[in-house]
Amino acid sequence: MTHDENDHPMAPQEEDTQVSNGSTDDTGPSDPPGPGEAPAHKVAARKTSRRAFYREIATIVVIALALSFLVKTFLAQPYSIPSQSMENTLLPGDRIIVSKFTPQHSPLHRGDVIVFKRPTSWGPDPLPKPSALRQSISDALVFVGVLPGGGEHLVKRLIGLPGDRVKCCTKQGLLTVNGVAIHEPYIKPGNAPSIQTFDITVPAGRVWVMGDNRGDSADSRVHGKGATWGATGSVPMSDISGEVVAIAWPLSRIGSVNSYPKVFAKVPEPSPR
Repeated sequence: MTHDENDHPMAPQEEDTQVSNGSTDDTGPSDPPGPGEAPAHKVAARKTSRRAFYREIATIVVIALALSFLVKTFLAQPYSIPSQSMENTLLPGDRIIVSKFTPQHSPLHRGDVIVFKRPTSWGPDPLPKPSALRQSISDALVFVGVLPGGGEHLVKRLIGLPGDRVKCCTKQGLLTVNGVAIHEPYIKPGNAPSIQTFDITVPAGRVWVMGDNRGDSADSRVHGKGATWGATGSVPMSDISGEVVAIAWPLSRIGSVNSYPKVFAKVPEPSPR
């Protein structure tokens, strides 16, 4: 019996399948973070949180600057005392608070300590000016109320109102206002009310000012002579920034600033002219 070659049994064929060899599957989950690495979702959360924090800080700064500007413009503004002309009431380095209500919304009074822009009749400021860049930065910070004002502004005590006749001095060495001698307890000890004699009438719309440190104060007395003294030495009311109401710094000197109303209580109103 012959056998056909096809009758012989055949070896089983291998299945056409592949066993997974650990290759990457694009549709599978991402690789786990390595040692010391944060998961991707946590990194993204941190970035979002950081951006939110910076936005919040920026918002707070903008609001603070806006409030500072509004307070400085309508309520009060800090100023720095650069000189000794108001000793011992105010000392160099003091930070003072100036009320913007005076004279814009409330009247001035004799004895008030006021801050005012240097009048043009007093000439230029003798102090050297900083560089243009430094001045621009300082002006911007003062404008929004971050830095205390100063520069072209001065601080003195108001002695004469419009129409007042202010004269120095009596035989006892006292100032008179509208014929009434005044005793001035705010003058720095050792100083006379004035070693310079004068007799002026304050023009309308202006005030006569003097420093409490009378021996070292370039005030109304030193900016004029003769018949025009009252005009050139006095300060236009439009140049007044406000009334000094308190010392805010240093801590050891925090307190209100006294205007001594009793000193001028018996001074009559000026005679009409």
